[in-house]
Amino acid sequence: MGDMFHCSATEPSGEIHHVQSSPNEESSSFNQETEPKHLGTAATNMAEDAGRRGGPATSTTKKNTDPSSVITELLEDWDDFKLLQLTEFYRDRLEQAMERGVHGVSSALTYENQFSGREHQNITDLVDRGEQADSSKLLLKLVMERGARARRVMWESFVKMRNAVPKLDKLLKEIQEHGTVPYEQVKLAHDFTAVPTLLKDVQQKHKETLRAQTEKLRVNTILMKEKVKIFLLLERYAELTIISSVRDRTLMEHELLARGRDHEEWRDKCLRRELEKIKTDQLFHSSFSRSKSGSGSSASVAGVPGIGKTTMVQKIVQDWATGKIYQNFQFVFSFKFRDLNTLNCSISLSNLILVFYPYLRSALEHLWKIPEGLMFIFDGLDEFKGRIDFADNCTELQHQCPDPDVRCKVSDIVYSLIQHKLLPGCSVLVTTRPTSLYLLEKADISIWAEILGFDGEERREYFTRYFEDQSVAAAVLKHVKENEILYTMSYNPSYCWILGLTLGPFFTQTHRDPQRVPKTITQLYCYFIYNILKNHGREIESPREVLLSVGQMAFIGVAEKNIVFTDEDLIKYNLQPSQFLSGFLMEVLEREDSAQSVVYTFPHLTIQEFVAALAQFLTADPSNIVKLLSEAHSTTDGRFEVFLRFVAGLSSPRSARILEKFLDPFPNETTCRVINWVKEEFQRQIKNAGSEFGKRRLLNTLHYLFESQNPGLAKETLGSVETLSFRGLGLTPIDCAVLSHAIRLCDTIKHLDLKDCHIQCEGLQRLGPALHKCQEVRLGFNDLGDSGVKLVSAALRNPDCKIQILGLNSVGLTDSGADDLASALSTNPSLTELRLGANSLGDSGVKLVSAALRNPDCKIQRLWLNNVGLTDSGAEDLASTLSANPSLTELELTNNTLTDRSVPALRRLILTLPRLERVRLGANKISPTGKKELRSLQEPRPGLRVVM
Repeated sequence: MGDMFHCSATEPSGEIHHVQSSPNEESSSFNQETEPKHLGTAATNMAEDAGRRGGPATSTTKKNTDPSSVITELLEDWDDFKLLQLTEFYRDRLEQAMERGVHGVSSALTYENQFSGREHQNITDLVDRGEQADSSKLLLKLVMERGARARRVMWESFVKMRNAVPKLDKLLKEIQEHGTVPYEQVKLAHDFTAVPTLLKDVQQKHKETLRAQTEKLRVNTILMKEKVKIFLLLERYAELTIISSVRDRTLMEHELLARGRDHEEWRDKCLRRELEKIKTDQLFHSSFSRSKSGSGSSASVAGVPGIGKTTMVQKIVQDWATGKIYQNFQFVFSFKFRDLNTLNCSISLSNLILVFYPYLRSALEHLWKIPEGLMFIFDGLDEFKGRIDFADNCTELQHQCPDPDVRCKVSDIVYSLIQHKLLPGCSVLVTTRPTSLYLLEKADISIWAEILGFDGEERREYFTRYFEDQSVAAAVLKHVKENEILYTMSYNPSYCWILGLTLGPFFTQTHRDPQRVPKTITQLYCYFIYNILKNHGREIESPREVLLSVGQMAFIGVAEKNIVFTDEDLIKYNLQPSQFLSGFLMEVLEREDSAQSVVYTFPHLTIQEFVAALAQFLTADPSNIVKLLSEAHSTTDGRFEVFLRFVAGLSSPRSARILEKFLDPFPNETTCRVINWVKEEFQRQIKNAGSEFGKRRLLNTLHYLFESQNPGLAKETLGSVETLSFRGLGLTPIDCAVLSHAIRLCDTIKHLDLKDCHIQCEGLQRLGPALHKCQEVRLGFNDLGDSGVKLVSAALRNPDCKIQILGLNSVGLTDSGADDLASALSTNPSLTELRLGANSLGDSGVKLVSAALRNPDCKIQRLWLNNVGLTDSGAEDLASTLSANPSLTELELTNNTLTDRSVPALRRLILTLPRLERVRLGANKISPTGKKELRSLQEPRPGLRVVM
């Protein structure tokens, strides 16, 4: 199937996101001030308004620098018509960029009498309800209705607030660099829309051909009577989240897991409006497209297996052929790299076109004269067996294909098109898995994009469209949501397809057993294969032998990072291509025929990995299985990561029992050796968990324990472990669920250090049920926000809570979220140390937290309130409330804005608390005299230290 189909009731917009660099975690936690309700003077309050909407607080004090002066001069030079063109050109991006600063822009327009008070109120009401996107659209609509003066005021306000709104700043930098050139480029491109008369008939023939090729999706299915079901693309295509990104090209883990981790982070940034959305029709000739060469542009779209790259390409071609997008291109040519692999000889671009589109022979001479009207699409760079090298140390002559009629290697043709050495002015789109992006590192790419997959609502829509029976759809989605592992996997459309196929039967049966529904990925894939064997096993002789042969081929593919197989590969593993006449093999492998070749792929990489694990578990010599597992575990690029989870999972009797009816009993000796290996591997890794690599391997062994679903093994393995530290290692919600599972099974884990692990609210939801069992929990420098801290508060309220030390520094907590935390603190008898530094609490938040310490049940001894926006006024309240807490021994108040006005209150507090041993007040604004007065309190109390 290549990339899996997507279900949707409506035609999507095919959104893509354009990413911004974000402030670092420490500074970003100070951005949560409360927005005033009154209308201030726009010119002076604009940056503050933007900052309150989420911009970095530190930026509000920055002065306009040279770039702002330059853009101001540009605005003065542009007449009203040019400014209208600019606004229209950037309109989609402006709507999104303004979302974090719409209050400030509206204030400016109202101040300049361009908006009425009522219109301003309508806009800000939307903001207050959290409907920033609608408020931004309304504002821009009103601006365009008002005319030239309103547009100029809007752009001038952008310049004033640019430092507080990163996306506006990025736009202005682009405009400063390019001026109106992008608009002129687009206008130039549209001039090529008109097709010469002699090409009209052949263009019509080409569009008809592409329409026919792309209008349908072929789907293999287990649950339906038909072995193959055909759907219209427009009925099944669902909108995907895609971001523009230039990321680290090195990937040390299994790419599906790594992108899953990134997906959670990018999705959260999207919710916070730090990503720009673009559509698939904006990859070329738009405000997003920036060509280094100025002679055409190239775009790269990356995505993990099954995320929707091929389907996206199909949709782009279908939409062009039906006249919906990219009509400035006269001809679009789409190629799959797996087809190009069959062309081993030199070939010219002209002949390459004729191989796939023979009816264009008479038109090619004319097409090459208008390269600006041509788009070339190359799908699946990761599957290409040729070498395309854009490195600086390679000579251009080595790669150049100077003319469409000159014979070259296919790799040279692709290279020359992307670099605009061949047909300068044409546009090129390349899709690839993230692990192959390094090949394009030095390429002339205008847009880097990555498909992230489904968000929560898109997942719901998928299952709603997948099942005709909506009660089944609802039941499957409910089960997936309740299972941390399955839900987090379902960002990927292919996973959703597997979930639908596998879980559907459990919710269509009248008398189903909830305990049998798969909970781990191993159980899920066991049932996936079980359904294939049950429905198609009789269609072929010896299905066990066939499946294991496929598994051996799959294993070599995993080891060699190969996902595309040929007839020769099948024959090598005693598989006959004729066996594809049966539904059995069609469900395990997919056959793709083209004019040049026949190739086979697994429906999804994880299916290949599972079948590989199954074959090794059932056929490997038990005495060699440990060696195989150890060698696979030692690889550093993550290619065996999921394979090993499956092997561990197959040691579970529940997983094995599912398949034994068709595959015979699983060898007991292999099961025992796998279990022992998991236990011994954990003991090895717990001793070497100091480095990031060591932490990742330790986390992998926890995944193996989880997949084994063996509580006895888990308790025995974790029995002596007191500390789990993954500090600095990015953790997904799946990782958090696995950690939670381990902690819940083991009573010895006392110290949990997850500082700076990129954990967000969803991940914390998975951890929540286990947090109360630990004595020390460090969650600092994670973007938890108020909602995440609320989950921590729930753990503090647990009557069995054992938490004594809690680190919540720099987690995005605001005064709004402090109330719930304070409530939990007031009744928690176990907590003795609380770190809340680097959060935007302000005086009001500090007052709430400190008031909780007055409760006699609260036993906090050490309190960190550094860098929380505490002022002299707040210090007075703090001193008053803390004076009622006799247990306090240590107080951290560094990096606030305390002055000499706070000295009397601080002095009174220190004198009131006899057990106080240390007070830190550095990096405030207290004068030398004030410092001397506070230090003097140390003299009569030898155990007291006042650190300034």
